Amino acid sequence: MSFDLLKQGDKAPDFSLENYNGEIISLKDFKGKKFIIWFFPKASTPG
Repeated sequence: MSFDLLKQGDKAPDFSLENYNGEIISLKDFKGKKFIIWFFPKASTPG
């Protein structure tokens, strides 16, 4: 799988992931809303 970095102003590709409640959420769930995506390394790993 290949990943390209986004540039400012690029549209994010659709994705799904598990939230902190164990629910699967998708980018499309937030269409028309402002939100923040926060990424952080897994605990006890170099990051």
